[in-house]
Parts: sequence; structure tokens; C-alpha cells
Amino acid sequence: MRILWRAGTLLSIVLLCGTSISCSNSGGSTGGTTGGKPDSTTGGTTGSAADAGKQEVKLQGAGASFPAPLYSKWFKIYNAAHPEVQIDYQSVGSGSGVKAVIDKTVDFGASDAAMKPDEIAKVDVGVTLLPMTAGSIVLAYNLPDVANLQLSREAYAGIFLGKITKWNDPAIAATNKDAKLPDSNINVVVRADSSGTTFVFTQHLSAISPDFAKSPGTNKMPNWLVGTKSKGNEGVSAAISTTPGSIGYIEYGYAIGTKLPMAKLQNKAGKFVEASIATGQAALAAVKMPENLIAWFPDPEGDASYPITTFTWVMCYKKYDSADKVKALKDVLSYCLTDGQKESEKMGYIPLPASVVDLDKAALDTISGPAAK
Repeated sequence: MRILWRAGTLLSIVLLCGTSISCSNSGGSTGGTTGGKPDSTTGGTTGSAADAGKQEVKLQGAGASFPAPLYSKWFKIYNAAHPEVQIDYQSVGSGSGVKAVIDKTVDFGASDAAMKPDEIAKVDVGVTLLPMTAGSIVLAYNLPDVANLQLSREAYAGIFLGKITKWNDPAIAATNKDAKLPDSNINVVVRADSSGTTFVFTQHLSAISPDFAKSPGTNKMPNWLVGTKSKGNEGVSAAISTTPGSIGYIEYGYAIGTKLPMAKLQNKAGKFVEASIATGQAALAAVKMPENLIAWFPDPEGDASYPITTFTWVMCYKKYDSADKVKALKDVLSYCLTDGQKESEKMGYIPLPASVVDLDKAALDTISGPAAK
């Protein structure tokens, strides 16, 4: 998915199958960017940007598909108020987002799997990670005759280990006594790309299943023992929607948007919990954010906690060579951390706790541009 907002109009969204929907009254492109060493910030002024006498600024971002719908909303709203700022975000997966930051081909990246110290060390200008929102990873499924599927930890770990292959397996039937479970194969759908959503999901499975921890283990792109592969949260959602008998892991907002049913999952306390803003907030409640703003909770405590919940991060450089870009980027992200949080819940994301927003603001203040001449 590629999202490009320019001068208040949506130029292009590349959807599930790579199709492009254009709605533009202006041509042009974002040109190239090189992160810590960006190219020219401006390409002249056009439209309302020129009318306002403001220099046009182009920001290029890439990475996680998990928060892409929310980022799209944020950037649209921000661009409407600041038409001189173009923001081009490409939903290419967390792994590609991390690589883009390391290669300096973007001005910011996004990932559900926070950069590791050895990855950050490859960026000479440094990296600041900012948790921007949080969300739940759900098991969406396509069983027309089963409205309220419940899966124990044994059952869903077994499905993704390839040990449970039929929908009427005893491990599934035990927690769905009144359901009409078909005697048919389970079509497991997994991610084809390097994915932070996969990292968080496999981190959780590794926490609840010693067998899964051994193999395939926690990874952005594991060697799955079972499953057909689709790219991005968008692709997995589409594959589940079009294939009866399927199950796969996607971000909660994608399931809401595609109207896919979601299984209730057994949490650490033994309760079967449905994904919601409230159960996601319950999972976040006990999290203490460390100084580096990277917090993991692969199997949260609490009766009301949804078991697979995570923050997702924007990755910025600590220093930029363009004063215009760093000013625009900090202003965009300040909006996302304040008024933008009001949009989160509407789209299935969990608004950041106030304490995390305060830490983010302090970290954002440390990002700098070129020294004044």
C-alpha cells in the first residue's frame, strides 16, 4: 500500500493487488530522499502552498503495514491544514522500513519490531524510536457457520505449528461445544514479507509454546512449518476473506475494516478474551516504558488483557541535514502524538497512554537539524 498526500488531495493508494486509484488535480512526484542526508527539500511551490508563500516540503516514509490506515488518516488531516507539506508513506512491511532507515532512502521509517541495537549502530547519525500508537493482533477466520470461535492457547499454537490441521480437531472442539465445526482442512495464512506483525505474533507464540520457541521461534520472517503466504496485513486480510476455511493473523483494525470475524483467544489468566480497545488497554496498563521507549509484553497479565498487543514505532534520524525537513517532520509527529491520538480508537488502534506521549515529546525534542550558520 502506497499512500501519498499532496496539497490536500489523495494522489495515489496502491491497494491489495497493486492497483492504483488516482484522484489528482496536480502532477508531480515526491522525488528521492536520503534520510539523514536528504536531497533537496523543495521542488518549488504549487497551488495553495504558493498562495500561502510557503516552501513545499516533501517527507518520504516507509515500513509497517500494521499502522498504515491510521498513518494515512493522520497525514491526510495534517496535509489539509498544511498543504505545503507532502507526506509519502509506503506500506512495505516493518523489515523493509528498517532497511530503508539504515540505507537512508527515507526521512522516517515505521516498524512494529523496534530496531535492534546492532541495526541502530549502522546509522551514523543515530536513530530515535517513537511509539506512535498501539494495537492488537487478531486471528481472523473464514468459517461461514461459526460466529463465535474460541481458541485455547494449545489450539492456536498448534494450528501455527501445523499440528492441528482440521477444524473439528478435539483441541478446537473442546472450547466450541455448540459450534458446527466442519471436518475440513484449516488453511493457515501467514505473511510473505519481513513483518513486525509477524515478529510480535511469533514472540507471543514463543512465550506460550516451548515447541514454537524452538522452531520456528521469534522472527520477522520465520521459516513457517505451515501456511500459504500473502504480503502485508492487506494481503493476509484479502486471502482470508476469499478463502473459506482460512485463518490468519492481522491487525485488529484490518479485521474491522474487512468485517472478518475474530477468534476469542485464551489469555495468561485462562480467560477467553475478544480483541477490543478496552482489552488492548488492559494489556498496556502494566507496561512501564523504559528510557529507550522500547517495551515488549508478549504474554500480558490480567483477566481482561487481550494476549497479543503491541506498540508500533516511527523511526527518525537524530540529526537531519535539512532544517525545513526536520521542522516539518517534528510538526507532523507532534500532531500525531496529540490531536491525532483522537483518531486512533475510531480506526481500531489504542490511543497512547499520556505518560508515553510525554516521553515521546521529550524524545522528539532531541531530534535536530543542521547547525545555524
